Amino acid sequence: MLREIDEATARLFDSLERLTDEDMRQPTLLPGWTRGHLITHLARGCGALTNLIHGLPPYVSQEVRNADIEAGAGRGAAELLADLTAANAVLRDAMAAAFDEESAGRWTAGDAFTADQAPVRRLSEVELHHVDLAVGYTANGWPAYYAGLELFEPLATWRQERLVGGGSAG
Repeated sequence: MLREIDEATARLFDSLERLTDEDMRQPTLLPGWTRGHLITHLARGCGALTNLIHGLPPYVSQEVRNADIEAGAGRGAAELLADLTAANAVLRDAMAAAFDEESAGRWTAGDAFTADQAPVRRLSEVELHHVDLAVGYTANGWPAYYAGLELFEPLATWRQERLVGGGSAG
């Protein structure tokens, strides 16, 4: 699954690299969120998953998570992309150290947010939120691997919402 995450991330960065500062202030498919909010969320999500892999809570608190997203949302395109690039590199290194290609495709389903879910959560975050960015990437662009992947909740519901044209702040 690490290869699929890398491929999905490359597609996301291809879309982001052409966006301007003004584009970052445009709305996404997620109510109340601009592209700046969503890109900041993706970057902070890297940190949350890295924390999980290292046995730490994903976020200090929900309030801090939300404040970090709000604080980062107004940045320009270059700064947003640099933040996401750096955060993604740290997460990628953590996943590569913690999982091999086979173990990255196994996880424990359930309500608990566990470290073994990091790869599938990241793949889903990238694919789902790439659609949400409203940059021309749709669920029709998902590779067969992701489109057919058996997901646990809430990821399965969030994927289904994108297939029927909805969005969710997942």
